[in-house]
Amino acid sequence: MSIALTFIAFLLLFTVVGIYSVTQKQDTTADYLLAGRKVNPWLVALSALSTGQSAFLFTGQVGYAYTQGLSAIWLAIGWAIGDYFSWLLVFKRLRLVSETSNSETVPAFLAQKQQGYRWIAIVSALITIAFLGSYAAAQLLAGSKALNSLFGWNYSWGIIIGAVVVVAYCFSGGIRASIWTDAVQTIVMIAALLILFVVTIVEGGGVANIYSNLGQIDANLVSLFPSDLAWGFLPFFIGWLIAGFGAVGQPHILVRAMAIDSANNMGKARDIRTICGIITAFTAIAIGLTGRVLLPNINDPELALLDLSVDLLPGVLVGVMLAGLFAATISTADSQILSCSAALTQDLFPGLAKSYRYAKIGTLIVTAIVLAIALINNDSVFNLITFAWSILASGLGVLLIIRVFEKPITTPVAIAVMIAGIAGALVWKSVLGLSGAMYEVLPGMAIGFLVYAVASLFLGSKMQRE
Repeated sequence: MSIALTFIAFLLLFTVVGIYSVTQKQDTTADYLLAGRKVNPWLVALSALSTGQSAFLFTGQVGYAYTQGLSAIWLAIGWAIGDYFSWLLVFKRLRLVSETSNSETVPAFLAQKQQGYRWIAIVSALITIAFLGSYAAAQLLAGSKALNSLFGWNYSWGIIIGAVVVVAYCFSGGIRASIWTDAVQTIVMIAALLILFVVTIVEGGGVANIYSNLGQIDANLVSLFPSDLAWGFLPFFIGWLIAGFGAVGQPHILVRAMAIDSANNMGKARDIRTICGIITAFTAIAIGLTGRVLLPNINDPELALLDLSVDLLPGVLVGVMLAGLFAATISTADSQILSCSAALTQDLFPGLAKSYRYAKIGTLIVTAIVLAIALINNDSVFNLITFAWSILASGLGVLLIIRVFEKPITTPVAIAVMIAGIAGALVWKSVLGLSGAMYEVLPGMAIGFLVYAVASLFLGSKMQRE
């Protein structure tokens, strides 16, 4: 009962924040999608952290550390470095160029109203809806796993509840409600992780004792470098570094950069997001490692955090942990559904672009699609998220960088860059099976850039004219 009451209390807190955001909104699509480009850098940073880490942190990354051991730190280190450089090199220019081009969505920014631009908008919108929708479904699945673990609820009920909460957030105030609730959820997320981190370290007898016990379970768990890498450590690490840089292809993160109040504040947002992200990532890994010692035989490593909470914390704090996990999943899902809705109503059907009513109808349609994907999918959260992230980075990231630096490109080449990037990532992962040697974002983005380089060589003068 104490778990349920605490959980409900935090959900009500997030809901109140979302409702309060309504007092600041304007009934326009620009406000619904970008909050009028007036978002404080602290809110942008905390929101980007919550929506970027989400279920991947609480379930995927904890579970990855539980199974892989100490070498899981390289995922966190590589990802943090790559993410930092995406903010440093791309996001400030994105804020400036998106305002200059009057782009309110990522597909609109990629299209740029050049000759044949509608085809770029259509292809990028379809990519966004298909793969960002799958990403959102992973968030609902993670939330349902948490509710199933603690209350024994059927996965379907957890997914449906998550979808209802997401719609409520989206309808209350669009992207502003999403960002504001994200910021509060991030604070809860950090507090919950730090509480469990301290408790598990104490319960495990200290860092030295935990390390010793990990080695007794399996010597590979205390190896700093993975032992079964096909191509060695460097390609493996570079793959995760480029994965972090793959934030340049994630619409739900990009819109936060587009919504910040000033491009000059991007550096402040970047630093806040990086510091908080390092704290949460390493805390999650530590919890996963300690969980392997304290609970060596759990059925689902992705639920190690909640299982530890139930065993070690009083009910009220378990409710805080559940609220932190559920809030992280919802904060990401609502952001992703808003981005998919924008792609549907602003880019696939531009005749609806200025209709606030149809923007909300689009949100309902996309939520229904995401709900269906979540209900029929039983893959691990980690696999679902890393797959969707790689496809979006490979399919949209290269073209976004080209646009941010205002390089010339024709419509056929732009479409070819997107399709080639996705094809490269899919072949690398599903046909060649090389994701274990190097995460597929790097080969996917490399192929996209290669297509652009070859096209520039042979079509340089034509691309300059367009």
